[in-house]
Amino acid sequence: MTVEGDGVPAAPTAADLVLARDRLLGGAGGAHLAPDVLREALTDLHEFWLTVHAAQAGLAADRAGVALVAVGGLGRRELAPYSDLDLVLVHSGRKDVDRVAGQLWYPLWNAGVGLDHSVRTVGEALDVAGKDLRTALGLLDARHVAGDAALTRRLADAARDSWRTGVRRRFDELVTSARTRWARSGEVAHWVEPDLKHGRGGLRDLAVLDALALAQLVDRPAGEVAAARTLLLDTRTELRRIARRPRDILLPQDGDEIAAVLGLGDRFALARALSGAGRAVAYALDVALRSGPAEPRRVLGVLRRTPARRPLAEGVVLHGDEVALARDADPARDPGLLLRVAAAAARTGRAIAPGALARLGESAPEPRAPWPAAVRQELVSLLGAGEGLVDVVESLDRTGLWARLFPEWGAVRDLPPRDAAHVWTVDRHLVQATANAARLVTDVSRPDLLLLGTILHDLGKGRGQDHSVVGAALATQVGERLGLPDEDVATLSALVRHHLLLPHTATRRNIADEATVRRVVDTLDGDPVLLELLHALVEADSLATGPGVWSEWKAALIAELVRSCRQAMAGERHAGPEPLDDSQRALAESVAASGKPDILVESGPVATITVVAPDVPGLLSRAAGVLALHSLKVHSAELRAHAGVAVDTFAVSPRFGSLPDTGLLREQFVRALSGSLPLAEKLAAKERDYADLAADLAADDPPRPRVLWFDGEADGGAASADVVLELRTADRLGLLHDVAAALEKHGVDVRWARAMQVGGTAIASFSLASRAPGGVPGAGGPQWRREVERAVLAAC
Repeated sequence: MTVEGDGVPAAPTAADLVLARDRLLGGAGGAHLAPDVLREALTDLHEFWLTVHAAQAGLAADRAGVALVAVGGLGRRELAPYSDLDLVLVHSGRKDVDRVAGQLWYPLWNAGVGLDHSVRTVGEALDVAGKDLRTALGLLDARHVAGDAALTRRLADAARDSWRTGVRRRFDELVTSARTRWARSGEVAHWVEPDLKHGRGGLRDLAVLDALALAQLVDRPAGEVAAARTLLLDTRTELRRIARRPRDILLPQDGDEIAAVLGLGDRFALARALSGAGRAVAYALDVALRSGPAEPRRVLGVLRRTPARRPLAEGVVLHGDEVALARDADPARDPGLLLRVAAAAARTGRAIAPGALARLGESAPEPRAPWPAAVRQELVSLLGAGEGLVDVVESLDRTGLWARLFPEWGAVRDLPPRDAAHVWTVDRHLVQATANAARLVTDVSRPDLLLLGTILHDLGKGRGQDHSVVGAALATQVGERLGLPDEDVATLSALVRHHLLLPHTATRRNIADEATVRRVVDTLDGDPVLLELLHALVEADSLATGPGVWSEWKAALIAELVRSCRQAMAGERHAGPEPLDDSQRALAESVAASGKPDILVESGPVATITVVAPDVPGLLSRAAGVLALHSLKVHSAELRAHAGVAVDTFAVSPRFGSLPDTGLLREQFVRALSGSLPLAEKLAAKERDYADLAADLAADDPPRPRVLWFDGEADGGAASADVVLELRTADRLGLLHDVAAALEKHGVDVRWARAMQVGGTAIASFSLASRAPGGVPGAGGPQWRREVERAVLAAC
């Protein structure tokens, strides 16, 4: 702090404020304050600075007509690290108010302190609040900081009165705003990277609950909702302290450190605790929004207030906008009532009334094994309801009713995934995949088994063993309890056991190889029904995993594998690898005659670019480099030969924009082969430019590179031609070029390659063969693999 000439301490500068803030955050050797203590300390610190500077600017307590008012986190005394200061300079028409505002705002701006500010009269502030919902909600937290306290009370009281009297008129706006925000920010309870502030079940929803409580539409949040508020605030506080910047999205790599501070063990325990908190808040707000004020309707000129009851199923009615129990329904005597209520709610997209959930929770029995056929059919009806299934399962699970149907569910409830490709918790992934499967039931002969298999396919996770093996045993257990015939139980178990067979085979094996097709057919015991179920399940599963997991390229690849398997099951002769088409052969013969490299481009959703050149080491890496220079994403590469020249075919799609000019591609490819194009230098510059554009979207810590090895098996267990290296690492433009160059430098031939991008992660598979003297595919033992692996990881 600076000192004036007479020895009296001067007012703290904004730089002093930032320095003191950093000391509180532990950046300058300060003690690690508990999250709630830190928020209080940050509030006091900023309020002290504002009070001192307000007094210097002429906002003395005894001077009427202007006041500094805190709203938002500062107003609630919940100021998180690096949060903006939400301030209103309210006045009654003073002419010097702009000078006062400048003396307060500019030092904060110059010091890099975030500021959300306004200068208004009471009337102006209320007018804006009447038009802008966010402003209206913010003023409900108004708290006096400096100046005319009576003016602050006038603003705060008027804002709250206006909210109470106008909430009926603004209720639809409030609901629409919340749903729009949820669609944009996801859910705290089920997202792997939850938005703690804006997500459904987050801090913004708590603010809405507070606003509804102020209008006396709901009780003040207490109990588990109050505990959820504390956990969300503490987690957000620690997240920002660790990141040293304003952040509201919790990434998995932040979890362990935050969990340790909060006494929750590890990131998985933190994720489950946050999931429970998000559920509590989301459910409380859902109930509040459903029970909010509704305008009474006139029917034939008569004001009607009592909602009609419309039958939906036996013992189930639609009461207003909620699914409820009929007056004569008896859950204790009707084992199928729970599922009929759930199916009706999912089918109509209406919520189950809290009273109905309470009655079912008190007296609905767990169906006795084996389930009656009618009850089992109600379960299938529920699972086939599509998107309506998601909210219904959430309601049933919160009240313990879902566990009566699936006691095995507890191990996956709120379970965070260990695979970075997943965006949902395991339980929500299962439900979302089932909702997706409902759109595919017309593609299979046994839709009931597809739906049951989808809801169970990852049920084996969280048990410390291969989830497919454990899940198959659980599927058998569930199938027998449901009363399925023995052959259906066997199919259901096999569906869960092999739910990864098709995607893993398609992306890690040469699907044109007859041995690959035979291996899949033998694994499925030649069952075409199981094959079609797996085909539908992989689509539903992939779509529920995360962005980029299901693509036109992956769909085509798996469809080709399924088609080959069907032919083999029908006894048809294997077609073998798809031959080069006439244009590719003609181009290869032309290149063989001239010795000049050339390319062929075929447009489409996934374009095909064929590169033909004399077969020399480095061809794959140079071709991949040229494609990367044009921001083309490579999905697969097939490396073949014809007429003595290499014919490399790439399936590509633009990362953005459209396909580049064919002439330019050809010219750059020829230069790359001749060495006159500085490929590595240009790729590095391109990656730097691309990284700058994507910096705000990238995670702080990219995924750690990882290599997996897979050995193929042919008929009778003999080794097939494929030895596959799978690389998982952070995606970047030049990755395929660098990895291919590393393999080429290490004396390794690549037979084919597959690649997919999941968020910011690339998953690439390479079929390898050693070029060592006398070497055959896979001839290099563990030492050879270790050397190849080191080379690949170094290229990442």
